[in-house]
Amino acid sequence: MDIGAILQNLWEQSGFYLLEWQNLVMICVAIGFLVLAIKFKFEPLLLVPIAFGILLANLPGANMMLDTTGGQLGSFGQMAVEGTHWYDSGVLRILYVGVKSGIFPCLIFMGVGAMTDFGPLLSNPISLLLGAAAQLGVYCAFMIAILSGQFTPQEAASIAIIGGADGPTAIFLASKLASHLLAPIALAAYSYMALIPIIQPPIMKLLTTEKERKVEMKQLRTVSKTEKIIFPVAVLIVCAFLLPSVVPLLGMLMLGNLLKECGVTERLSDTAQNALMNIVTIMLGVTVGATANGQDFIQFKTLLIVGLGLAAFCFSTAGGVLLGKLLYIVTKGKINPLIGAAGVSAVPMAARVAQNEGRKYNPTNFLLMHAMGPNVAGVIGSAVAAGFLLAVFGGN
Repeated sequence: MDIGAILQNLWEQSGFYLLEWQNLVMICVAIGFLVLAIKFKFEPLLLVPIAFGILLANLPGANMMLDTTGGQLGSFGQMAVEGTHWYDSGVLRILYVGVKSGIFPCLIFMGVGAMTDFGPLLSNPISLLLGAAAQLGVYCAFMIAILSGQFTPQEAASIAIIGGADGPTAIFLASKLASHLLAPIALAAYSYMALIPIIQPPIMKLLTTEKERKVEMKQLRTVSKTEKIIFPVAVLIVCAFLLPSVVPLLGMLMLGNLLKECGVTERLSDTAQNALMNIVTIMLGVTVGATANGQDFIQFKTLLIVGLGLAAFCFSTAGGVLLGKLLYIVTKGKINPLIGAAGVSAVPMAARVAQNEGRKYNPTNFLLMHAMGPNVAGVIGSAVAAGFLLAVFGGN
């Protein structure tokens, strides 16, 4: 037995030998995300699974995202090597099918629906306008991506939806229009959602005056149970007839909400918003993070996608705040423009940011419920925006 050959073989199979600088960079990114999530508590339910997925994918030799099929990312088609099967792929690659197929995003939407109270939106319908205005970043980012000359219309549409601040929607649209860009789009969408407490406050402060930030809003009216039951069914029917492509996401969102509001499916509602939501969040977060392999991720086009996603997010925040300022003028000071920033789809993170910013300038202010109106409107708005983009570019 040649001890030297054995030691040489062990060394060549070790992570130290296989490590490349791109993997080292992504491992550092993963550790940074973990610090933000654990120490600073920046959306740990999202960042911890994502960060750990990045870490797992970049451990050299672990092959957690190994694809034995020879297909595209997440594809389980014809075998690349005789004798191999889809189940010989890495464990995270197999779980990634739930992302690629759209199963995870739809299940997440059902859980979000089961946790969402549309009461603030129903009691203040003007919130719909703020939710719509906060989709500005989607269309601005689309135009920038097209003008850059680096992306096709389908790719630009998939990148632009990051501005909706809705990870499941971004994954769903990218899987339909530009599946080869799904990894950076999904990672950017979820990362920016988790970093809302860092990204939004400077924009909110820049676009509003101290007087506007101090505005106190009146208590919302009580919404009847009948209204809450009718709303998800009516919205789904109307939106489905206008944009059938929006049904997978919006349908699951409204199903979850109906389970919550109808009063006769408490067990199903509890499962959707707790057990099922938690399970899918873990699998979605880890597999989305695992797509950030250093060799594939650290490229000019990928970094451009990340930059465009940030621009989309900023434009969306600005769009909501600017319409809030207009409503502040129209209503003679009855609307606090800060709630416009909550028009992005990240529920309830964006609403909490609006609440925290308002309390900084007026400790007696309570904007959370007012901000939840635009926030849940943003969920509908981002799904509709995705449906529109899919209808326009999906057939090309």
